[in-house]
Amino acid sequence: MSAYQTIVVGTDGSESSLKAVERAGAIAGSDATLVIACAYFPNDHRDIDAMSDVLKEDAYQVHGSAPTEEILRSARERANKAGAEVVQLRPVKGAPVDALLQLVEDTRADLLVVGNRGLNSLAGRLLGSVPADVARKASNDVLIVHTT
Repeated sequence: MSAYQTIVVGTDGSESSLKAVERAGAIAGSDATLVIACAYFPNDHRDIDAMSDVLKEDAYQVHGSAPTEEILRSARERANKAGAEVVQLRPVKGAPVDALLQLVEDTRADLLVVGNRGLNSLAGRLLGSVPADVARKASNDVLIVHTT
């Protein structure tokens, strides 16, 4: 039985973030609601092109909502396989940290789960580190899953 009633987990579609989704799904099981979120920025092609050149394989993190629905569907499958039974999908517009923290507040979640990817990367320095920022700013429990 989970000690948590509502769990929010963030994913950007990367394998690392999907491992965090799996862990959140296992924690949620049949007892808690799992809310899977994918934050995205609306497209501004000039900014996107510049960031994509710098980020290379991590460029998907700054692209618009087009891949968001597919990312969320894949995440739901992983969460269900890990044991989550009640799953909600939430595409959220905006910066990942702000979007996740707002979603935690809106859903009254008592646990936020993120992967540790980005803590010591170029993308983390350019975009900010989601795990470090949410851990510092959250008012609820935060689980940073070791995924890399």
